[in-house]
Amino acid sequence: MSKRIFITATNTNIGKTYTSKLLIEAFVRLGLRVGVYKPIETGVITVAPDGNALFETALIHNPALKALSLNDIVTLQLQLPAAPFVANKGKSIDLAIFDTALAKIEALCDLVIIEGAGGLMVPIDSEIMMIDLARYFNATPLLVTHCNLGCINDTLLSIKALEEAKLPFVVGFNCRVEDTSFETTSLPYLKHRFGSIYRIDNDIDTIAKALLDTISS
Repeated sequence: MSKRIFITATNTNIGKTYTSKLLIEAFVRLGLRVGVYKPIETGVITVAPDGNALFETALIHNPALKALSLNDIVTLQLQLPAAPFVANKGKSIDLAIFDTALAKIEALCDLVIIEGAGGLMVPIDSEIMMIDLARYFNATPLLVTHCNLGCINDTLLSIKALEEAKLPFVVGFNCRVEDTSFETTSLPYLKHRFGSIYRIDNDIDTIAKALLDTISS
């Protein structure tokens, strides 16, 4: 089995795909062959946009992935842009449906980046949440969080969920140009609480190494 990283977030539209693409390049710089997997994507009309973006980026650095198709990269594609439970009309999902696709990807890489959908507590069906998918895959989560006002609350709630699930994890803050108040409204407490934080744009190589260290520990 290859090393597995699970990209999750404090909510939707936080920057999981953006972060995943940067991580692909960071792991490549560390000498690893990287694969990508998006088990579930909602809001798919013709082509799964997030899965396709990941696949195209990974292909640049790992040509062996040409043996696969986008349908191998995104197993469950649902049209409604909503939580999988809603988009799939409440149907039960057997997580074993993801095993074959993941095995095909892992045969072509040293490490696979698995991108979730939405945040940790997004319902997949009536019994399973997105956080359960990370546990099922035995993958180390990277929690991507935002830098808007409210990021302290959102980040700490997601950290609590990961800790209660006994999942080792790394946290990265995706600060955007418009997040001008972060330095004064949120960063002082975050430094007080954690000492320092990782920023996706500046610290992606450090984040990649931290994830590998977390897997190895």
